[in-house]
Amino acid sequence: MFKVGIITASDKGSKGERVDISGKTIKEIVESKGYKVEKSIILPDEEEALYKELIYMADELKVDLIFTTGGTGFSKRDVTPEATIKACHRMANGIAEAIRYYSLSITPRAMLSRAVSGIRGETLIINLPGSPKAVRESLDYTMDSLHHGLEILKGEAHDCAR
Repeated sequence: MFKVGIITASDKGSKGERVDISGKTIKEIVESKGYKVEKSIILPDEEEALYKELIYMADELKVDLIFTTGGTGFSKRDVTPEATIKACHRMANGIAEAIRYYSLSITPRAMLSRAVSGIRGETLIINLPGSPKAVRESLDYTMDSLHHGLEILKGEAHDCAR
């Protein structure tokens, strides 16, 4: 069973001014796939706070997978990709690219996503969109491949060929 951390980047959500639906959507989906959510947190759109939580979840909680939601757009406060890049030892660009590619078949505004994905130690970190609908679409599209990627990252599988 893979362990998951969820970080919602939201100034309003962190102050209780908005209800966190995207983080709850991620939790619902991953638990339905047999994953265990170790921690879910809402943080303000602040690079250092996001970075520190990514490090904590990866290095201290030892989660296998971290999903972030929100903070990937063009606003000056959207700094989730920067925090993620700073936290990662290696990038896994294909995941964010695949999500963007799939999302473009739904809305042309997907091109405005600055989401990234990468690896810190044995933890895979993926930036997801901020809307619950886009989160669901992204995870429906990627979860099977992500599971295999986690197996490879953990040494439980040894090749990507089918």
